[in-house]
Amino acid sequence: MGFLAACGGEDISYEGVEDTIKTPQGRFEPDIDDPDRETIFGSGGINSLWSGEESDRPGGGLGVNAFLWRASLDTLAFLPPLSADPFGGVIIYDWYRPPESPQERLKVAVYILDTRLTASALRVAVNRQVQGADGWQDAVASEDTATALENAILTQARLLRIAWLGE
Repeated sequence: MGFLAACGGEDISYEGVEDTIKTPQGRFEPDIDDPDRETIFGSGGINSLWSGEESDRPGGGLGVNAFLWRASLDTLAFLPPLSADPFGGVIIYDWYRPPESPQERLKVAVYILDTRLTASALRVAVNRQVQGADGWQDAVASEDTATALENAILTQARLLRIAWLGE
């Protein structure tokens, strides 16, 4: 499985991004609890995405399991996001260089394949590169890395579901 990526190598800073959306009263904070609010996500706003329930509203709800989607974002929050498609169930993260091994970098993609909360509904792909004399070279990523990430996401998804059920 391959990825297309730009060959720039420059680090992108996201500092100050949260300050770009302001109102006269201060920071922009949408009212996501308004059930009559119309958004690109349909009636009910973004809450309809995270409710975990089947939605009978057009445009409401994810095309994938909401618990897996949210758990993926929560579990991999330390990675810099590149793109996310909540309706197709794909989250692609940009290159990440672990502080303990700056001569290697990882790129992770998460695929949520179903609306059910099952292990078969989740796939994680990890690409790895190591820095050599000629720049970044592709290297084999351990299958254990992808499996460990999948297990962490599944565990978090189960915890989210238990909390949602109130058990």
